[in-house]
Amino acid sequence: MPGRRARLPRPLLAAATLFPALAHAGDAPAAEHFLWIAVLLVLAKLSTLIERAGQPAVLGELLMGVLLGNLTLLGVPLFEGVRHDAIIAFLAELGVVILLFQIGLESDLDTMKSVGWRAFWVACVGVAAPFALGTLLVGPWLMPGLPGNAYLFLGAALTATSVGITGRVFQDLGKLHLKEAQIVLGAAVIDDVIGLVILAVVSAVARTGSVGVGDIVWISGKAILFLAAAIVIGRVSAGPLSRALSRIHTGTGMKFTLLIAFCLVFAYAANRIGLAPIVGAFAAGLVLDQVQFAKFAPPPVVSEVRAAIGEADPGTRRAVEAALERCTRHRLQDLMAPLGYFLVPLFFLYTGMQVRLATLFDPAVLGIALAIAAVAFAGKLVSGLAAGPVDKWLVGWGMAPRGEVGLIFAVVGKQVGVVSELMFSVIVVVVILTTLLTPPILTALLRRRQG
Repeated sequence: MPGRRARLPRPLLAAATLFPALAHAGDAPAAEHFLWIAVLLVLAKLSTLIERAGQPAVLGELLMGVLLGNLTLLGVPLFEGVRHDAIIAFLAELGVVILLFQIGLESDLDTMKSVGWRAFWVACVGVAAPFALGTLLVGPWLMPGLPGNAYLFLGAALTATSVGITGRVFQDLGKLHLKEAQIVLGAAVIDDVIGLVILAVVSAVARTGSVGVGDIVWISGKAILFLAAAIVIGRVSAGPLSRALSRIHTGTGMKFTLLIAFCLVFAYAANRIGLAPIVGAFAAGLVLDQVQFAKFAPPPVVSEVRAAIGEADPGTRRAVEAALERCTRHRLQDLMAPLGYFLVPLFFLYTGMQVRLATLFDPAVLGIALAIAAVAFAGKLVSGLAAGPVDKWLVGWGMAPRGEVGLIFAVVGKQVGVVSELMFSVIVVVVILTTLLTPPILTALLRRRQG
């Protein structure tokens, strides 16, 4: 390897010399994480140059992560330690929790209710079709001779939908208000719940050899009850809790504290009953709205602007008041935005860094993976047929990315000894393709709709 490294371009060698700590992140002092985080955030922001090509920022962040995580192929283990670092992993997980909370805040519960059944059927088809195709068709056909449990895990991995990636694309393009977006977000959350139930069931089958109907009913019931309870408890408690805290202080700091506390408590509660924390974070954002924070003081700029237009003509005052009303209505999202700027890019970079491009160098693995990826896309695209009188292509493609959720399924399968190295590599390639191809396709569909 030393000979190969000597032939690298000088900028890469200089970087390896200037930042040796990055190559050994796993055992470095805590203070050195300041450097790693600063470098990652700057690189994430540089990756948003992809927006000039008409693509969403999330795609650039994922690609940057893939690049950083595979520099070892060039003999530069610059970010290898960061890829395995527990603190960076925690910040990335917190980033996706914040992202789903933000998406929940921007989503309208009444709108989601209006598309509730359509989202439910989209999720059901989007889980059933890929699971059946993976377990009964492409798994046994392309990788014969494996245990039945392995095919169960392949089918389970194909059911995943990364609500974080899809939501970020809609968010970047300002399209979260579309019915298609609301259907996709609702379906993706339901999809995650069903997928996690399937994961729990197939994991139990792999560990014990069988699982009872009662266990399946209990796992499913927990997921449904949590979502229902989260919405009810959130709606009932948010207003009184907000009014109580506003008596202590009406400033922005107290408001932000209440927001982030709701997010983290709901994420913790979801995790405690065996669901993904992102499900709880999304539910928390969904039940909060500006009305529940009416007792808090408006942003200082609102009072300043109102004082400044005191002598303006009535038309100007009406226009400015309307603009201030829009700003106040989105105040909750604005409060969370700086935290999202900090943590969310770390999540997408870290997710991209987990991808191993070396798996693409084996033609057999690549051929199988491409075939299964085609099936993975088809299984989600067919879910759009259940969306009703909306853009079915938009819904189907919105359900397509597997992202971090697909990786979780693959890792769990490997941990219980069911998923082989071959199948693990195949699932990773499928995750890469569905994650990286979906954002530009979804963006093109949205821009065509706008045009």
